[in-house]
Amino acid sequence: MALDFAAGCVGGAAGVLVGHPFDTVKVRLQVQNVDRPLYRGTFHCFQSIIRQESTLGLYKGIGSPMMGLTFINAIVFGVQGNAMRKLGRDTPLHQFLAGASAGAIQCVICCPMELAKTRMQMQGTGEKKSKRKLYKNSLDCLVRIYNREGIRGINRGMVTTLLRETPGFGVYFLTYDVLTRSLGCEPEDTYMIPKLLFAGGMSGIASWISTYPVDVIKSRLQADGVGGVYQYNGIMDCIRQSLKKEGWRVFTRGLTSTLLRAFPVNATTFATVTLFLLYMREGQECSIQDSEPPSVQLQPLQPQTQANSM
Repeated sequence: MALDFAAGCVGGAAGVLVGHPFDTVKVRLQVQNVDRPLYRGTFHCFQSIIRQESTLGLYKGIGSPMMGLTFINAIVFGVQGNAMRKLGRDTPLHQFLAGASAGAIQCVICCPMELAKTRMQMQGTGEKKSKRKLYKNSLDCLVRIYNREGIRGINRGMVTTLLRETPGFGVYFLTYDVLTRSLGCEPEDTYMIPKLLFAGGMSGIASWISTYPVDVIKSRLQADGVGGVYQYNGIMDCIRQSLKKEGWRVFTRGLTSTLLRAFPVNATTFATVTLFLLYMREGQECSIQDSEPPSVQLQPLQPQTQANSM
């Protein structure tokens, strides 16, 4: 299980660096005021942020996911691998259940992390140098929210986070397992890395599509209250107000940016984790063979008896 955690840490850091600018665009589009929209779409949002806030504007709030996503991925891959070992048999249902359990557990870190990230991403919108910063950094953001609202404040959006992450990670690992098996991702395959990248990227896309409407509501609830002004009384009130003002299309706001981000981020994450585990297990196999020649050899890419669908 230690290997699963270590692999998740490596994959998490790689994924954050690749995808954070797309995430900033996604959040801006999801929560912008429909009566006075700042952005016409994904590419206009990219251009506006760079023009008005410089390229660094795309990386606002990156401190929170850099701190949190490393641990989140470690938890996700560790819990998923352990759950598969406990469940025993490798079936599509078990893949989904193991992924869902991992998704639910990591919400304890994910929710506060995304709250801080969202608040930081919204801070200083359209300003190259913010005239009045509410928060110095992600940690300061969480401390200020805690001092003002307590534990409930830093867990704002927890229910929607659970509703997004639990089925989302189930779909995530299930899709990856199905694709890697269909594509025949074996260690000796010349095209193993491109296949892993494709399977990881498509898994991310499938996961986001399955839960994206919930993510829109989560972002709106977590951005609500900036400056002390609250617009929503809860999840259902947020859904009602959003539908009334913007119609069903509200649940697709920022989807283009999300899918553009989902493929490279998850391709990088899954490929990194898989190759890391493969390399480490090959090293273990060599050590076992050198010290005890008759022992049973390890199978690096046997997913369900090891960590995950690798």
